[in-house]
Amino acid sequence: MDLESGAPTSQLSWVNFSRTLMLAYQSFGVVYGDLSTSPLYVYSSTFNGKSQKFHNEDTIFGAFSMIFWTLTIIPLLKYVFILLSADDNGEGGAFALYTLLCRHAKFNLLPNQQESDKEISAYKYGHSSQSDAASPLKVFLEKHKMFRTALLIIVLLGTCMVIGDGVLTPAISVLSSVSGLLVIDKKFTRGVSILIFRESSIRISSFLISCSFAGELALLACVILVGLFALQHYGTHNVAFLFAPILTIWLVSIFVVGLYNTIYWNPKIVRALSPYYILKFFNDTHKQGWMSLGGIILCTTGTEAMFADLGHFTAMSIRLAFAFFIYPCLVMQYMGQAAFLSKNLDSIDSSFYDSIPG
Repeated sequence: MDLESGAPTSQLSWVNFSRTLMLAYQSFGVVYGDLSTSPLYVYSSTFNGKSQKFHNEDTIFGAFSMIFWTLTIIPLLKYVFILLSADDNGEGGAFALYTLLCRHAKFNLLPNQQESDKEISAYKYGHSSQSDAASPLKVFLEKHKMFRTALLIIVLLGTCMVIGDGVLTPAISVLSSVSGLLVIDKKFTRGVSILIFRESSIRISSFLISCSFAGELALLACVILVGLFALQHYGTHNVAFLFAPILTIWLVSIFVVGLYNTIYWNPKIVRALSPYYILKFFNDTHKQGWMSLGGIILCTTGTEAMFADLGHFTAMSIRLAFAFFIYPCLVMQYMGQAAFLSKNLDSIDSSFYDSIPG
Protein backbone atom coordinates (compact mmCIF):
# COMPACT_ATOMS: atom_id res chain seq x y z
CA MET A 1 0.00 0.00 0.00
CA ASP A 2 1.11 3.55 -0.71
CA LEU A 3 1.16 5.24 2.70
CA GLU A 4 0.18 8.70 1.45
CA SER A 5 -2.55 7.91 -1.05
CA GLY A 6 -3.79 4.67 0.46
CA ALA A 7 -3.97 3.11 -3.02
CA PRO A 8 -2.47 -0.34 -3.73
CA THR A 9 0.94 -0.30 -5.38
CA SER A 10 -0.33 -2.43 -8.28
CA GLN A 11 -3.13 0.05 -8.92
CA LEU A 12 -0.69 2.97 -8.96
CA SER A 13 1.57 1.07 -11.34
CA TRP A 14 -1.34 0.49 -13.71
CA VAL A 15 -2.31 4.17 -13.56
CA ASN A 16 1.26 5.22 -14.33
CA PHE A 17 1.48 2.75 -17.22
CA SER A 18 -1.83 3.96 -18.65
CA ARG A 19 -0.61 7.54 -18.40
CA THR A 20 2.60 6.59 -20.20
CA LEU A 21 0.63 4.93 -23.01
CA MET A 22 -1.55 8.01 -23.36
CA LEU A 23 1.52 10.27 -23.56
CA ALA A 24 3.05 7.90 -26.13
CA TYR A 25 -0.11 8.22 -28.23
CA GLN A 26 -0.09 12.02 -27.90
CA SER A 27 3.56 12.17 -28.94
CA PHE A 28 2.58 10.90 -32.41
CA GLY A 29 1.08 14.27 -33.25
CA VAL A 30 3.85 16.44 -31.80
CA VAL A 31 7.20 14.64 -31.81
CA TYR A 32 7.02 12.41 -34.89
CA GLY A 33 5.30 14.53 -37.53
CA ASP A 34 8.47 15.34 -39.49
CA LEU A 35 10.04 11.92 -39.06
CA SER A 36 6.88 10.15 -40.23
CA THR A 37 6.56 12.19 -43.43
CA SER A 38 10.17 11.76 -44.53
CA PRO A 39 9.32 8.76 -46.81
CA LEU A 40 7.69 11.31 -49.12
CA TYR A 41 11.03 12.62 -50.39
CA VAL A 42 13.99 10.49 -49.23
CA TYR A 43 14.34 8.26 -52.30
CA SER A 44 13.69 11.05 -54.79
CA SER A 45 16.26 13.27 -53.05
CA THR A 46 18.77 10.42 -53.04
CA PHE A 47 18.52 9.49 -56.72
CA ASN A 48 17.59 12.75 -58.45
CA GLY A 49 20.45 14.31 -60.39
CA LYS A 50 22.36 11.05 -60.67
CA SER A 51 23.34 9.35 -63.92
CA GLN A 52 21.30 6.48 -65.36
CA LYS A 53 24.02 4.03 -64.30
CA PHE A 54 23.09 4.93 -60.75
CA HIS A 55 19.50 3.74 -61.29
CA ASN A 56 19.55 -0.06 -60.92
CA GLU A 57 18.36 -2.71 -58.52
CA ASP A 58 21.65 -2.99 -56.63
CA THR A 59 21.79 0.72 -55.81
CA ILE A 60 18.14 0.63 -54.69
CA PHE A 61 19.00 -2.22 -52.33
CA GLY A 62 22.05 -0.32 -51.08
CA ALA A 63 20.05 2.86 -50.51
CA PHE A 64 17.45 1.01 -48.45
CA SER A 65 20.17 -0.71 -46.44
CA MET A 66 21.69 2.69 -45.58
CA ILE A 67 18.26 4.07 -44.65
CA PHE A 68 17.56 1.08 -42.41
CA TRP A 69 20.88 1.30 -40.56
CA THR A 70 20.64 5.09 -40.29
CA LEU A 71 17.22 4.77 -38.65
CA THR A 72 18.55 2.02 -36.39
CA ILE A 73 21.73 3.77 -35.26
CA ILE A 74 20.60 7.39 -34.87
CA PRO A 75 16.96 7.47 -33.68
CA LEU A 76 16.78 3.99 -32.12
CA LEU A 77 20.18 3.39 -30.54
CA LYS A 78 21.42 6.95 -30.02
CA TYR A 79 18.22 8.71 -28.99
CA VAL A 80 16.02 5.99 -27.49
CA PHE A 81 18.70 4.12 -25.56
CA ILE A 82 21.26 6.84 -24.79
CA LEU A 83 20.27 10.48 -25.25
CA LEU A 84 16.83 10.29 -23.65
CA SER A 85 18.56 9.29 -20.42
CA ALA A 86 20.59 12.52 -20.41
CA ASP A 87 17.70 14.78 -19.45
CA ASP A 88 18.05 17.78 -17.16
CA ASN A 89 15.35 17.23 -14.56
CA GLY A 90 12.93 16.12 -17.26
CA GLU A 91 13.94 18.71 -19.85
CA GLY A 92 15.69 17.97 -23.14
CA GLY A 93 17.53 19.89 -25.83
CA ALA A 94 21.02 21.19 -26.40
CA PHE A 95 20.90 23.85 -23.70
CA ALA A 96 19.41 21.43 -21.16
CA LEU A 97 22.28 19.03 -21.82
CA TYR A 98 24.82 21.83 -21.48
CA THR A 99 23.21 23.00 -18.23
CA LEU A 100 23.43 19.47 -16.88
CA LEU A 101 27.14 19.36 -17.68
CA CYS A 102 27.73 22.75 -16.05
CA ARG A 103 25.92 21.65 -12.92
CA HIS A 104 28.23 18.70 -12.35
CA ALA A 105 31.46 20.37 -13.46
CA LYS A 106 32.86 23.85 -13.92
CA PHE A 107 32.36 23.92 -17.68
CA ASN A 108 30.46 27.17 -17.86
CA LEU A 109 32.30 30.37 -18.78
CA LEU A 110 30.13 32.64 -16.61
CA PRO A 111 29.51 32.06 -12.88
CA ASN A 112 25.86 31.02 -12.55
CA GLN A 113 25.84 28.78 -9.48
CA GLN A 114 25.33 30.97 -6.43
CA GLU A 115 24.78 29.83 -2.87
CA SER A 116 21.07 30.55 -3.09
CA ASP A 117 20.77 28.28 -6.13
CA LYS A 118 21.61 25.26 -3.99
CA GLU A 119 18.24 25.57 -2.29
CA ILE A 120 16.44 25.08 -5.59
CA SER A 121 15.34 21.49 -6.11
CA ALA A 122 16.77 21.41 -9.64
CA TYR A 123 20.29 21.88 -8.31
CA LYS A 124 19.85 18.90 -6.04
CA TYR A 125 19.09 16.70 -9.05
CA GLY A 126 21.62 13.90 -9.52
CA HIS A 127 24.77 13.19 -7.59
CA SER A 128 26.95 15.98 -6.33
CA SER A 129 29.99 16.60 -8.47
CA GLN A 130 32.08 17.06 -5.35
CA SER A 131 31.39 13.57 -4.06
CA ASP A 132 32.01 11.81 -7.36
CA ALA A 133 35.48 10.87 -8.48
CA ALA A 134 36.60 13.38 -11.07
CA SER A 135 37.09 11.88 -14.52
CA PRO A 136 40.20 12.78 -16.54
CA LEU A 137 38.01 14.44 -19.18
CA LYS A 138 36.28 16.58 -16.56
CA VAL A 139 39.60 17.69 -15.06
CA PHE A 140 41.01 18.42 -18.51
CA LEU A 141 38.04 20.59 -19.55
CA GLU A 142 38.03 22.48 -16.27
CA LYS A 143 41.70 23.41 -16.69
CA HIS A 144 41.55 24.55 -20.31
CA LYS A 145 39.27 27.48 -21.09
CA MET A 146 39.78 27.09 -24.83
CA PHE A 147 38.12 23.68 -24.86
CA ARG A 148 35.27 24.91 -22.64
CA THR A 149 34.73 27.68 -25.18
CA ALA A 150 34.71 25.09 -27.96
CA LEU A 151 32.07 23.13 -26.03
CA LEU A 152 29.89 26.21 -25.75
CA ILE A 153 30.28 26.90 -29.48
CA ILE A 154 29.19 23.33 -30.23
CA VAL A 155 26.10 23.83 -28.06
CA LEU A 156 25.26 27.09 -29.83
CA LEU A 157 25.84 25.48 -33.24
CA GLY A 158 23.59 22.56 -32.33
CA THR A 159 20.87 24.93 -31.19
CA CYS A 160 21.16 26.94 -34.41
CA MET A 161 20.84 23.73 -36.43
CA VAL A 162 17.67 22.81 -34.53
CA ILE A 163 16.24 26.28 -35.22
CA GLY A 164 17.19 25.98 -38.90
CA ASP A 165 15.58 22.56 -39.06
CA GLY A 166 12.46 24.02 -37.44
CA VAL A 167 12.29 26.63 -40.18
CA LEU A 168 12.99 24.38 -43.18
CA THR A 169 11.41 21.04 -42.28
CA PRO A 170 7.75 22.15 -42.04
CA ALA A 171 7.98 23.77 -45.46
CA ILE A 172 9.62 20.70 -47.01
CA SER A 173 7.13 18.29 -45.41
CA VAL A 174 4.05 20.26 -46.42
CA LEU A 175 5.28 20.90 -49.96
CA SER A 176 6.05 17.19 -50.34
CA SER A 177 2.56 16.36 -49.13
CA VAL A 178 0.68 18.70 -51.45
CA SER A 179 2.85 17.58 -54.36
CA GLY A 180 0.64 14.51 -54.44
CA LEU A 181 -1.82 16.67 -56.36
CA LEU A 182 0.64 16.56 -59.26
CA VAL A 183 0.36 12.79 -59.31
CA ILE A 184 -3.43 12.96 -59.35
CA ASP A 185 -3.19 15.23 -62.41
CA LYS A 186 -0.51 13.12 -64.08
CA LYS A 187 -2.37 12.96 -67.40
CA PHE A 188 -2.38 16.73 -67.59
CA THR A 189 1.35 17.02 -66.92
CA ARG A 190 2.17 14.28 -69.44
CA GLY A 191 0.09 16.02 -72.07
CA VAL A 192 1.96 19.24 -71.46
CA SER A 193 5.34 17.54 -71.87
CA ILE A 194 4.25 16.03 -75.21
CA LEU A 195 3.04 19.39 -76.51
CA ILE A 196 6.36 20.98 -75.60
CA PHE A 197 8.16 18.79 -78.10
CA ARG A 198 5.59 19.32 -80.85
CA GLU A 199 5.47 23.05 -81.25
CA SER A 200 7.74 25.77 -79.96
CA SER A 201 4.83 28.22 -79.72
CA ILE A 202 3.16 25.99 -77.16
CA ARG A 203 6.34 25.65 -75.13
CA ILE A 204 5.98 29.04 -73.44
CA SER A 205 2.29 28.61 -72.63
CA SER A 206 2.78 25.11 -71.21
CA PHE A 207 5.66 26.38 -69.06
CA LEU A 208 3.45 29.15 -67.72
CA ILE A 209 0.70 26.63 -66.93
CA SER A 210 3.18 24.43 -65.04
CA CYS A 211 4.53 27.44 -63.13
CA SER A 212 0.99 28.53 -62.30
CA PHE A 213 0.14 25.09 -60.94
CA ALA A 214 3.36 25.03 -58.91
CA GLY A 215 2.53 28.48 -57.57
CA GLU A 216 -0.88 27.23 -56.47
CA LEU A 217 0.77 24.36 -54.63
CA ALA A 218 3.13 26.79 -52.89
CA LEU A 219 0.18 29.00 -51.93
CA LEU A 220 -1.69 25.97 -50.58
CA ALA A 221 1.38 24.97 -48.56
CA CYS A 222 1.58 28.49 -47.09
CA VAL A 223 -2.08 28.37 -46.08
CA ILE A 224 -1.58 24.99 -44.38
CA LEU A 225 1.54 26.20 -42.53
CA VAL A 226 -0.19 29.36 -41.30
CA GLY A 227 -3.09 27.24 -40.06
CA LEU A 228 -0.74 24.80 -38.30
CA PHE A 229 1.20 27.52 -36.50
CA ALA A 230 -2.02 29.31 -35.59
CA LEU A 231 -2.99 26.24 -33.55
CA GLN A 232 0.16 26.32 -31.45
CA HIS A 233 -1.21 28.72 -28.84
CA TYR A 234 -3.81 26.14 -27.81
CA GLY A 235 -1.04 24.19 -26.10
CA THR A 236 0.73 20.88 -26.62
CA HIS A 237 -2.08 18.86 -25.03
CA ASN A 238 -4.75 20.01 -27.48
CA VAL A 239 -2.46 19.95 -30.51
CA ALA A 240 -1.38 16.41 -29.63
CA PHE A 241 -4.96 15.15 -29.40
CA LEU A 242 -5.80 16.86 -32.70
CA PHE A 243 -2.93 15.45 -34.74
CA ALA A 244 -2.28 12.11 -33.02
CA PRO A 245 -5.16 10.29 -34.80
CA ILE A 246 -4.10 11.78 -38.14
CA LEU A 247 -0.51 10.56 -37.69
CA THR A 248 -1.75 7.18 -36.48
CA ILE A 249 -3.85 6.68 -39.62
CA TRP A 250 -0.92 7.88 -41.75
CA LEU A 251 1.57 5.49 -40.15
CA VAL A 252 -0.74 2.50 -40.33
CA SER A 253 -1.43 3.29 -43.98
CA ILE A 254 2.21 3.55 -45.01
CA PHE A 255 2.96 0.34 -43.08
CA VAL A 256 0.26 -1.54 -45.01
CA VAL A 257 1.40 -0.07 -48.34
CA GLY A 258 5.01 -0.96 -47.57
CA LEU A 259 4.09 -4.52 -46.63
CA TYR A 260 2.04 -4.92 -49.80
CA ASN A 261 4.80 -3.58 -52.04
CA THR A 262 7.40 -5.80 -50.40
CA ILE A 263 5.35 -8.94 -51.00
CA TYR A 264 4.06 -7.98 -54.45
CA TRP A 265 7.07 -6.38 -56.13
CA ASN A 266 10.27 -7.82 -54.70
CA PRO A 267 10.41 -9.87 -51.48
CA LYS A 268 14.18 -10.19 -51.97
CA ILE A 269 14.48 -6.63 -50.60
CA VAL A 270 14.63 -8.24 -47.15
CA ARG A 271 18.21 -9.21 -47.96
CA ALA A 272 19.13 -5.50 -47.98
CA LEU A 273 18.85 -5.47 -44.19
CA SER A 274 22.40 -6.79 -44.30
CA PRO A 275 25.09 -4.05 -44.23
CA TYR A 276 26.85 -5.95 -47.03
CA TYR A 277 24.68 -4.03 -49.49
CA ILE A 278 26.04 -0.74 -48.15
CA LEU A 279 29.59 -1.80 -49.03
CA LYS A 280 28.40 -2.98 -52.43
CA PHE A 281 26.59 0.33 -52.94
CA PHE A 282 29.74 2.43 -52.47
CA ASN A 283 31.86 -0.03 -54.43
CA ASP A 284 29.53 0.36 -57.43
CA THR A 285 28.70 4.07 -57.23
CA HIS A 286 31.97 5.67 -55.97
CA LYS A 287 31.66 9.48 -55.83
CA GLN A 288 27.98 9.58 -56.72
CA GLY A 289 27.29 7.23 -53.83
CA TRP A 290 28.91 9.57 -51.35
CA MET A 291 27.01 12.52 -52.83
CA SER A 292 23.74 10.64 -52.33
CA LEU A 293 24.22 10.61 -48.55
CA GLY A 294 22.65 14.07 -48.44
CA GLY A 295 19.38 12.43 -49.44
CA ILE A 296 19.80 9.38 -47.21
CA ILE A 297 20.21 11.47 -44.05
CA LEU A 298 16.78 13.02 -44.68
CA CYS A 299 15.25 9.83 -43.28
CA THR A 300 16.19 11.18 -39.82
CA THR A 301 14.50 14.56 -40.37
CA GLY A 302 12.86 15.62 -37.13
CA THR A 303 14.67 13.07 -34.96
CA GLU A 304 16.03 15.79 -32.66
CA ALA A 305 12.45 16.48 -31.55
CA MET A 306 12.59 13.22 -29.59
CA PHE A 307 15.04 14.92 -27.21
CA ALA A 308 14.05 18.56 -27.61
CA ASP A 309 10.36 17.86 -26.81
CA LEU A 310 11.20 15.80 -23.74
CA GLY A 311 9.72 18.45 -21.46
CA HIS A 312 6.26 17.88 -22.97
CA PHE A 313 6.36 14.10 -22.60
CA THR A 314 8.21 11.49 -20.57
CA ALA A 315 11.26 9.63 -21.80
CA MET A 316 9.46 6.29 -21.48
CA SER A 317 6.50 7.45 -23.57
CA ILE A 318 8.80 8.65 -26.36
CA ARG A 319 10.74 5.38 -26.21
CA LEU A 320 7.60 3.25 -26.43
CA ALA A 321 6.14 5.29 -29.28
CA PHE A 322 9.23 5.06 -31.44
CA ALA A 323 10.43 1.53 -30.70
CA PHE A 324 7.07 -0.23 -31.00
CA PHE A 325 5.21 1.86 -33.57
CA ILE A 326 7.11 4.59 -35.43
CA TYR A 327 10.23 2.54 -36.19
CA PRO A 328 8.46 -0.58 -37.58
CA CYS A 329 6.12 1.54 -39.73
CA LEU A 330 8.97 3.58 -41.22
CA VAL A 331 11.19 0.56 -41.90
CA MET A 332 8.36 -1.29 -43.62
CA GLN A 333 7.47 1.76 -45.73
CA TYR A 334 11.06 2.31 -46.87
CA MET A 335 11.41 -1.40 -47.59
CA GLY A 336 8.23 -1.51 -49.67
CA GLN A 337 9.14 1.64 -51.55
CA ALA A 338 12.55 0.18 -52.38
CA ALA A 339 10.92 -3.07 -53.55
CA PHE A 340 8.66 -1.05 -55.86
CA LEU A 341 11.54 1.06 -57.19
CA SER A 342 13.69 -1.99 -57.91
CA LYS A 343 11.10 -3.01 -60.51
CA ASN A 344 10.00 0.50 -61.57
CA LEU A 345 13.16 2.54 -62.02
CA ASP A 346 11.35 5.22 -64.01
CA SER A 347 9.25 6.22 -60.97
CA ILE A 348 12.05 7.71 -58.88
CA ASP A 349 10.77 11.30 -59.16
CA SER A 350 7.48 10.41 -57.46
CA SER A 351 8.34 7.04 -55.95
CA PHE A 352 6.14 7.35 -52.87
CA TYR A 353 2.93 8.21 -54.72
CA ASP A 354 3.57 5.83 -57.61
CA SER A 355 4.15 2.96 -55.16
CA ILE A 356 0.62 3.27 -53.74
CA PRO A 357 -1.56 0.48 -55.29
CA GLY A 358 -4.54 1.24 -56.99
